Parts: sequence; structure tokens; C-alpha cells
Amino acid sequence: MKLSVDRKPQKITPDFKRVFARFFFFGEERALGIIQKVLDMSDSKVERLVKDILRDFSRRHRRVSGLFLHHYEKISYLIQQLELDPKEISQWKQLLIGSYFTMEYSLESAAIFNPSIVEDPNQDGLSEDQKRVIISFRATGEGHISSLVFRRGLITGNNIHLSKTGVFVDEAEVVLGGTYKKSQFQNILTQMNITDELSHPILKSLPEKFSYKALKPIIEKFQLDNNLSVEQERTLNEILWIAESYTNIKFSLDTDLSERVIFPLSKFEMKGIEDARFVKFYHEDGAESYFGTYTAYDGFNIMPKLIETKDFYNFSIRPLHGQYAIDKNLALFPRRVNGKYIMISRIDGVNTYIMYSDQICCWDNAKILLRPEYAWELVQIGNGGSPIETKHGWLLITHGVGPVRKYCLGAYLLDLDNPEKVIGRLEEPLLIPTEEEREGYVPNVVYTCGAYLFNKNLFIPYAMSDYASAFVSVNIDDLIQKIMENPR
Repeated sequence: MKLSVDRKPQKITPDFKRVFARFFFFGEERALGIIQKVLDMSDSKVERLVKDILRDFSRRHRRVSGLFLHHYEKISYLIQQLELDPKEISQWKQLLIGSYFTMEYSLESAAIFNPSIVEDPNQDGLSEDQKRVIISFRATGEGHISSLVFRRGLITGNNIHLSKTGVFVDEAEVVLGGTYKKSQFQNILTQMNITDELSHPILKSLPEKFSYKALKPIIEKFQLDNNLSVEQERTLNEILWIAESYTNIKFSLDTDLSERVIFPLSKFEMKGIEDARFVKFYHEDGAESYFGTYTAYDGFNIMPKLIETKDFYNFSIRPLHGQYAIDKNLALFPRRVNGKYIMISRIDGVNTYIMYSDQICCWDNAKILLRPEYAWELVQIGNGGSPIETKHGWLLITHGVGPVRKYCLGAYLLDLDNPEKVIGRLEEPLLIPTEEEREGYVPNVVYTCGAYLFNKNLFIPYAMSDYASAFVSVNIDDLIQKIMENPR
């Protein structure tokens, strides 16, 4: 039987007009010079300049004056260096100073790719053949910085329609960083193979419960007071990295889903939030939430992270740790199996692994699940998002890398009760790049971070050569039948 896939007409391409205003800093010396020049201006000149700026940018950003004031607050400590009270500066001058520390960033000017797809929490007012979905993307802009963005779609029968994007783009507000107990934090450090030699002197100076803000100055003092090796300095930075990686964020209720952008929140992910794989997770008590695994990248190191939400307004973010929480390509099963959390991963960069854990953030148990077997996947195989539960087994979409680093999509079926047992696998790729899809930032690639099954159709959003994204669907019965033609 020849398997038929249906490519959809929708294409999501980078839109350089989608910009948001972010904090812009260029060093204290230059900043002090600009602040002083603004303070020296007459009130009438400052008011005139601010009105011109607001007229120029108020249609491009929601509450732009609030952004300027927020950025003023971030540099207000410099005002104190001038022996002035930041609160005594007129609001017009605060706005003008804040505008100099603001820049526009086109978050998807380079690419919008590596999508995943989940069911929307809101399914009100739809017919039986309709389903709202949320698609996440990796958006890349200036400096090759990657962030996480969203679109809303509507599936009707075998078609998918994307909602129009909102007018503005908004960053999330950081609500609260992590508060840690000493014993729990020490356990995390132990699992990260950080020695007591360094961790004990740091932790003994902290109260039983502490925050990142309390931890940072103690580490900085320890660095100043001790002659440390390069390896020890790196280890202390890793401790800070771990502490800063617990974050809660929220978006304003007046934002559209497409207007919400999760931009790198700390220096430890300053080069990107990469390849989020979202899944709707069903807890054993009947509760439901959405988990996403992604890679935080600082330009040199990567850290796998877990992001959780129930409504796509409020998110909590934490690092994954343990012996096998390494590399990229982690995807969570949508429920526990035999009492265990299960994750698909690619620990060694070549093979696909299956991992088990009693705790969703700690991963110390892994086994090889799939090895490259066919010509189109001999370089490496990895997952294409979280496994999908069907009556025949867990359906796992994968990507395989073959000659000339060409990426294709494949599919495998795993046993429902024993997911490390492979029932069958496609001998030929499910999807290969067409001539039109071969050109982009990374040529010859089709890639997905998640698929969605509705009625008899499996919808797969996929990236085209790390530049743009598209959709394909395939009949689930035909796909299962084709997989079972090559049983294991």
C-alpha cells in the first residue's frame, strides 16, 4: 500500500513587522552621559520630544509609555550615582530617559519554524467535526536569538485554518523567581554532579529558605575571596544557572495568543529558547495541564527545561536534571505509564532513548529504544514530538538524518503497556522535503516538534529548512496499516 500524505496550502513565513519593545543597555558610562544630557534639557524641550516619540511608536506597541517608565526604573540606580532621587525627576524626563533604553526587536525576522501542536483549552461553540488547536513555534530574529511564539488554529474535517495574528507583541512579565529549601537544592546539585567542596561553603551561608537574589552575592563574594580554578568558576556559574532557571511568568489578559512571546529570560538562555515540544498531560487525579520541553542555550551550553501552563497566560519554568537530562530532543508522554513519567530523548546524538522517572524533573533511568536502521536515518534519529496514544499503540513521529544531512520524517508504533517494545516502524519516510521546501537557513530539512490526532486525521505541522512552517495530514488508519506492514 502506498501511503498518501496531504500537504495543506497554509504556509507560515517570517514576518519582520512583528516587533516588540525590549530593554536596551549599552554600558554604564555611555548611559550616564545620556541621562545627564536629558537632565540638562529644558522641560519644554523634553515634553515636545516625548510627545513626538509617543506619536511615532504608540501604534506599534501596547502601553508604550508604561514600557518607557519600566525601562527608566531598570536604570534608576544610575540616577542615584548622580546624587539625585530618581523619583524627583519629572515624568516627562523619566519617559524620555526610558525611551533611550528601549529598542524594537523583530522576533521572527529570520525564521519561524520547528512547530508543535496541542488542543486549545477552550473548545466552546464548536461542532463535532471542529477542534481549536494551539501551535507553538521557534521564532528567530536578530543575533539568531530564538524565542517561543504561538498561533491559534481551527481544524474542520481534514482542513486547518489559522487565526489572524494580533496587532501587538508582548513579552511576559516575570512574576516570581524560585524560592528553594537547602536540602532540596543540595539534592539537585548532587544530581548535577556538583561537589560538596563547592556547594557546602555556599549553602551554609544561606537561610533554610532562600532565593536567587540571596544566593548570587554569596557566590560573588566566594569568587572574590578564593583563588579558584577555571573548572571551579564554571561550577559556581552552573549553581547560579540552576537557581535562575526556576521562573513564573504571566501575560496580560488583554493579549491575544499570537501576541504573546516568551523571550529568553536570563543570561543562561540568552541565545535562545529552542524547539519546544508541547503536550497536553493527563494527571492521575484527573487534572489536565500542558507541558513543554525546550532547550535553553547561552551560546556555549545547553540546558533542557520544562515549561507548564493550564491557560497559556500563566507559565512556570524549571530545569530538568539528572544523569540523562542532557542534549536536545526530549518529549514527554501525555500520561504516566505503569506509574512512571516517560520521556523520549536522544542522549548520545544518534539513537532514540526511552527514559523513566518518578519525578517529572529528574531523569536517571534510560534505555535505547531505536537505532538508525534505514538509509534515510543512518546519521541519527530523534523524536518528532510527544507520542500519541492510539488503540493500536503509542504512535511516535520521528526525524531521521541521511545522506547530505537530509532530514525526513518517519513513524513508529510502541506497545501501550510496555512502550520500550517497538511494534512496527515505517521502512520509507513519511515525509521528505519537496524541491520548494529544500531551500532555507538549513537546507534539505523537514522537522516537527509535535503532531495532533483528530478523528481519523493526523495533523503534522512541520518546518521547511529551518525557515518557514507548513502543515500535512495523513489518515491514521492508513498510517497504522503501513507501519504494521513492517512489524518488529
